[in-house]
Amino acid sequence: MNQDICTRCIFDKTIPNITFDAEGVCNYCAQIDELADRFPNDERGATQLQEIVDRIKQAGKGKKYDAIIGVSGGCDSSYLMHLMTVKYGLRLLAVHFDNTWNSTIATENIHALTDALDIDLFTYVVDATEFDDLILSFLKAGVRDIETPTDIGLATTMNIAAEKYGVKYKIDGHSFRTEGSAPMGWIYMDAKYIQSVHKQFGTVPMRTFPNLWLYKQLKWMLFGRIESIRPLYYLQYDKEAAKAMLAEEYGWKWYGGHHLENRTASFFHSYFFPTRWQSDFRIAGYSAYCREGDMSRQEALDLMERPPHIEDGLVEYYKKRLNLNDEEFDRLMNLPKMHYSEFKTYKKTFERMRPFFYLMAKWNLIPWSFYIKYTIPDPLAVKK
Repeated sequence: MNQDICTRCIFDKTIPNITFDAEGVCNYCAQIDELADRFPNDERGATQLQEIVDRIKQAGKGKKYDAIIGVSGGCDSSYLMHLMTVKYGLRLLAVHFDNTWNSTIATENIHALTDALDIDLFTYVVDATEFDDLILSFLKAGVRDIETPTDIGLATTMNIAAEKYGVKYKIDGHSFRTEGSAPMGWIYMDAKYIQSVHKQFGTVPMRTFPNLWLYKQLKWMLFGRIESIRPLYYLQYDKEAAKAMLAEEYGWKWYGGHHLENRTASFFHSYFFPTRWQSDFRIAGYSAYCREGDMSRQEALDLMERPPHIEDGLVEYYKKRLNLNDEEFDRLMNLPKMHYSEFKTYKKTFERMRPFFYLMAKWNLIPWSFYIKYTIPDPLAVKK
């Protein structure tokens, strides 16, 4: 069937690695359906989540914390802090990777929840000069993945905190039903990739950045047995209602859009991806709403016609922070486009370890999204 857009969501032929079935439904919808089957959010999901909570409490006996939760000041993690503390009675340790680019709203939101709920906060702060050099390295590399250092930094920090306090459960706020799934080929991240890009383009030694080397990941999985739990997978989650509740009960503030609570993420989503790569991450979220029946496809398409929300002065702040004049910034934004596969990565290793990672995902030691995306060959990889 020759077509331009999915008949169920709004993913179209510009999305990498997209295919359509006989009914015109894309493979990304099928991916979400697979997750929905594995993680029902009806009565079965509520029962499964309660069983998980009971296991978490049992594992936390005699310890200061039952579980750790990654926090950013965003809606999902803030709502989960409230839910898992107030409704489920877990003793949480909030964990934050500070890449030194937080918005004021994000910082205030984190403290509003942790203070009100009496949750301790574990923060890992990377050296600002070092992290800025990492960002510049990825810009100079010409790749899409300039948010990779932040994402890897948070993943490593979660494991560091879990190991330090002997916690066996990590909680994060991802929801495939409200966020969808990033298309394969839009985002890639691993420790070797970061090292490869930095080695070629960086100038400041990486001394404080918490990179997630494979041997560390395997150690935390196999010996630490630290399970990764995403409670929103099991629940009926109304994000707009969650935002209203958080604002009313905690003085929490909305920051304008998904992932916009941190300025590197905000630059990536609001400017870099749409301007340099002619791609817009909002398509994933709006497609998710279409699949769930919370938005019509036409409403989603109309919203995509509007420009992404961008914080006033964000691009100028970004240039100033990275010491880029207008000419140098424009040069970076117009470099030849490169693919992650043109650098050293763990990707082939992940593919060879696919059966192993299937077991790790089945046992909640890695997210299913990692197994689904990272352990299959990428048709767009550059042949070497």
